[in-house]
Amino acid sequence: MKDSGLVIAAHGRQYVVEQADGSTLPCFPRGKKSEIACGDRVDFRPTAADQGVIEAIQPRRNLLYRSNEYRQKLIAANVDQVVLVVATEPAFSDELVTRTLVAAESQDIDVLIVLNKCDLEDRVPAARQRLQIFASLGYPVVELCARAHAEDLRLHLAGRTSVLVGQSGMGKSTLVNALVPEANAATREISAALDSGKHTTTHACLYHLDGSSHLIDSPGLQEFGLAHLDRDGLEHAFREFRPYLGQCRFRDCRHDREPDCALRLALAERRMDERRFAAYRRIAAEIA
Repeated sequence: MKDSGLVIAAHGRQYVVEQADGSTLPCFPRGKKSEIACGDRVDFRPTAADQGVIEAIQPRRNLLYRSNEYRQKLIAANVDQVVLVVATEPAFSDELVTRTLVAAESQDIDVLIVLNKCDLEDRVPAARQRLQIFASLGYPVVELCARAHAEDLRLHLAGRTSVLVGQSGMGKSTLVNALVPEANAATREISAALDSGKHTTTHACLYHLDGSSHLIDSPGLQEFGLAHLDRDGLEHAFREFRPYLGQCRFRDCRHDREPDCALRLALAERRMDERRFAAYRRIAAEIA
């Protein structure tokens, strides 16, 4: 007999499925290949008192993932927003921010940028300046100190399923522990279920903030490949490009050296940011 459940932890080919009554069951996928993500709703079948097998993934609203030419790395499924955590210290990567935004845009997922460690007041102006280009594109930015003011974020998480994404060292775990006091206990329980000593930084884990608000913590990122996007999808994922798409002289314009390129004209007239355009060119070259 098959049941329906929610994947609340994913580590390799091991998953923890939350059942309808709130209890959890460690599960494995059927077959060798697994494309299951934290946040997926799945059909599963218990095979023992303490283990089950996932039979099928139910239709998704979206899937946030990264990829290179060799493999894909799933981050989370069925989310309403990406909470992209950066910090005043250590320095964050503009390129990683852009790539995360592109991945979210390609799946129609909202993004909230959180600037953490704002208690380091002398570092705030420089970090704020670096985020200005993203704020000018309409991405909301919340400034806080996770150790003291994590509650400031709760309003932005209300009624939504959010996934925390960011480089290692940005303070995601501090944020999770402040918002979900029982997170460490929940993580130990999940690690025991998975029979591993792993913790939140090595596998995705979903926490319930309340009945309608859920938070997925994901492993720290150092890179964000976008090999799964095609050129049209990539172009549309850059918000500032959209008013100019279709206006180039050539339909298959690559926005490189072609004459009468609407994007390059907008760049020359400073209607878009050079760093963002350069990031686009790098990503386009990767996926070509």
